[in-house]
Amino acid sequence: MTEFGREYGDGLYELCAEEGLDEQVLGELDCLKKLFKEQPDFVRLLMNMTLSRDERLTIADAALRGQVHPYVLNFIKILVERGAVSEFAGCAEAYRERYAKAHDIAEANVTTATALSDEQRKALTERLERLTGQKVQLKEHVAPEVMGGVLLELNGKRYDNTVRQRLDNIRRAISGNV
Repeated sequence: MTEFGREYGDGLYELCAEEGLDEQVLGELDCLKKLFKEQPDFVRLLMNMTLSRDERLTIADAALRGQVHPYVLNFIKILVERGAVSEFAGCAEAYRERYAKAHDIAEANVTTATALSDEQRKALTERLERLTGQKVQLKEHVAPEVMGGVLLELNGKRYDNTVRQRLDNIRRAISGNV
């Protein structure tokens, strides 16, 4: 994330938290992030410098007015004015980090060979919440190459208990490269 993304994401969070809108805006930013990923032509249109600034602002306004909170719409317009729509994902990530810190939420990236069942997800979340003393939100990833087990990234630490890692450890031990 760039310094721009951090500064603007933090600024938006501070404004929304003061107004009690932090959770609503977080959801809207997540929706916009997904929309921008699914509709890259829309993002390119907002960044198209052959269009005037006013034309790009009109496009953003027409597409988003009534769909998102006015603070979010104005935030997007600021990015359009600054020619920084490409920084949106970094801004949204900075906002999410501030929200998580303020609400004592830890995000855990969990990678497994197959999707977790509802029961496994619940058990893992509960265990991590007991261990950290924080509310935990799982971001799940499926990667068949891990073969089994769990790769967990939580609070800046990585815990690798995958079959792939265990096999790599055995391979190193056999070759004498422990």
